[in-house]
Amino acid sequence: MDKAKRKAIIAGNWKMNKTPSEAKALLNEIVPLVADADCEVIACVPYVDLAAAIEATAGTNVKIGAENCHWAASGAFTGEISTGMLKEIGVEYVVLGHSERRQYFGETDETVNKRTKAALAGGLKPIVCVGELLWERECNITEEVIARQIKLDLWDVTEEELKNVVIAYEPVWAIGTGKTATADQAEEVCAFIRDQLAKLYNQEAADAVTIQYGGSMNDANADELLSKTNVDGGLIGGASLVAEKFAAIVKAASK
Repeated sequence: MDKAKRKAIIAGNWKMNKTPSEAKALLNEIVPLVADADCEVIACVPYVDLAAAIEATAGTNVKIGAENCHWAASGAFTGEISTGMLKEIGVEYVVLGHSERRQYFGETDETVNKRTKAALAGGLKPIVCVGELLWERECNITEEVIARQIKLDLWDVTEEELKNVVIAYEPVWAIGTGKTATADQAEEVCAFIRDQLAKLYNQEAADAVTIQYGGSMNDANADELLSKTNVDGGLIGGASLVAEKFAAIVKAASK
């Protein structure tokens, strides 16, 4: 992390876990444990938990994010949620392009780009996920994959808008598998992402972007991962569902 240049952010991605009452109980545990955090703390929760989560974190340093949003302001999109709906209830962040959305629900770089631009236009801060498959890493095309995703997902996003974008590098082979990229692997790709941003925008703009690592970061490996210059936080899956583990990662990011 380089806190002199950019914000460190730890965001929990709850995925399809916790009912509203369970969400409130978990956040009531988390809030006092992270009250003194020297980093941004976010809980990205299922749609039905958003109202309860916002209520539970009112007046605290914990921000609430959604796990997706649609690109249209309204319309015949059954089952989808607009940025306006999220913004009105107090949501600040939204996860976009997560590997599970890409793998199971047909998300593409084109739709991630449309959602990203809609989120920015709607006053939300998108956490845009990029990452390679195991096969792509084994074929030694990680950089080609990441470069393509960065270019397409951020197409037509202005330098001014980039100030509200967070990038999450999540190697798909490390999502929910218990496998984790080594700290050096995470640093290598996060640094590559920053280089790509510098080419698309400029070095100053790139240096200001928070780049998280998301891929089985937990309380045991957070210190090492977050010690790397270009790893500015984490998008946390399983460990975000246990208050003590999530708080330990926030503590590591607060150093």
